[in-house]
Amino acid sequence: MTIQAMYPRLVVSDAAKAIEFYLAAFDAKETERYTNPAGKIVHAEVRIGDIRIAVKDEGDGDPAPTSIGGSPVIMAIEVDDADAVGASMERAGATVVYPIQDWEYGSRGGRLADPFGHLWMISQQLEDLTPEEIQRRTDTMYDT
Repeated sequence: MTIQAMYPRLVVSDAAKAIEFYLAAFDAKETERYTNPAGKIVHAEVRIGDIRIAVKDEGDGDPAPTSIGGSPVIMAIEVDDADAVGASMERAGATVVYPIQDWEYGSRGGRLADPFGHLWMISQQLEDLTPEEIQRRTDTMYDT
């Protein structure tokens, strides 16, 4: 068995608006869109650089995070400029969960929620640390 690819499939309450958000927030490009006879998006794909993300309207047993009180999944993205990505997301309509800042474990980043209930963790590497150094610094974050 060989896995050929893996990509997130984001279920949202309004896929057309979500695609507009992703295009604006991430300078993404829409590459595919398929609808059912009622006009609901059953599958669309956008590309953020080399990354593929699928988007679809909720239904057919697939609930959107806004319909079930949120999502336990966080989309983690590594970027070269966390401040610019965060600002772009905010301009497009995202809200700040944790502000962009420097973290003890060697990165700069934060967390934002898109208008469709999905969480995005932005991370920009600032230091090249060993796993042991990251753990040591992470431990100090929880010292009281």
